[in-house]
Amino acid sequence: MFARREQLLLDYSLCTKYEIAYAGPVSTTDRSPLPAGRVAAAGCAALAAAMGIGRFAFTPLLPLMQQSSGLSLEQAAWLASSNYAGYLVGAFALAVRPTRPGACVKSGLVVVASATVAMALSDALGVWLALRFLAGIASALVLVGVSAWALPALARSAAPSHAGLVFAGVGVGMAIAGMVALAVAALHAHVDVAWLALGALASLACLVAWRIDETGASARDRTADDAPLRRRDAWLLVLCYGAFGFGYIIPATFVPALARAALRDATSFGWAWPLFGVAATLSTVAAARLRHVPAVRQWSVSQVVMAAGVAAPALSTSAAATFFSALCVGGTFMVVTMAGMRHAREAAGRAAPRIVALMTAAFAVGQWVGPLTLPAAATGHEAIVLPSLVAASVLAASALALALRYRRLPTSTWTR
Repeated sequence: MFARREQLLLDYSLCTKYEIAYAGPVSTTDRSPLPAGRVAAAGCAALAAAMGIGRFAFTPLLPLMQQSSGLSLEQAAWLASSNYAGYLVGAFALAVRPTRPGACVKSGLVVVASATVAMALSDALGVWLALRFLAGIASALVLVGVSAWALPALARSAAPSHAGLVFAGVGVGMAIAGMVALAVAALHAHVDVAWLALGALASLACLVAWRIDETGASARDRTADDAPLRRRDAWLLVLCYGAFGFGYIIPATFVPALARAALRDATSFGWAWPLFGVAATLSTVAAARLRHVPAVRQWSVSQVVMAAGVAAPALSTSAAATFFSALCVGGTFMVVTMAGMRHAREAAGRAAPRIVALMTAAFAVGQWVGPLTLPAAATGHEAIVLPSLVAASVLAASALALALRYRRLPTSTWTR
């Protein structure tokens, strides 16, 4: 009997550490697990709509907007930055005034669906700027809400690897948006058709994710141990995560436009963004299963691969370079997101919420500034050469900083 009791205590201890490493704070008020499949489906649908459509649908639709509405590259940069500014505002608002995860997700999804449909109802740049700004705020609400609800729920269900399925929703949404853009281009339809279709899909995602159950969620959750993070290390994480936001955003915004310049055939260049989304989906699922690999190592290696993908279109105008960029950047940006959040929770202990909030804000600032580095007078390929090379250098430098700083940490710090 004593042996059985000791085994149960050991299993409980291991499960608690498992939850801390992958899901952050754990509730002590209600530990009844939710079905992992239900949690994964709701989280995946919510992120597909909020991120794949609310944040990134503009990217595959950019060539169609250039063709249908005469949108310039400079105007496109302002629309992208408006969305990223909204994301920054949403992230800061949640850091200052935390809100229940379910309320964040539901309100955010309604705004995403409404703003997406409204893009088809006006052709005024000012209206588009406002709508993209609102979609950015809403996507931040959903991302934070899903993370706060789904990850602890999966840990309580003893299925933390399902987090890969939740975050795969970003790639799924991106791939769907790319396929919609591809279909509209093949049919020679107006870009408004694409916005309406994506708005309808976002509304469908609202229905799938609407019955989010917040049982067990608590504003007073705390991690079981405290791993104080030195201020210098905390700022390193914040700066490196901001570098990630700055570095990936040029290809993440302009890959389809670059593919269009390299391949005039719409049925060919239109596949660049679906490839980006599929790479994000598969890499996220795979990375969630590599629990033995230190989170910060996944982060730094992924940023090196991303740097190569960011530099490729600047060095070559070929279709191969563009698709290589889509594969490298698409296959790493969600891995960096997951690994960065996981490492912050492991290293910061009870200070993790504040560190994560600062990292998210730094990321938003980086991706907001990125498109503004495009020279106003330049057009076509020459507009992205210098910004892409600068972004690749920033990514590589931050990856090196992470690797050098954390190379001597003990194994328990990596894998706790």
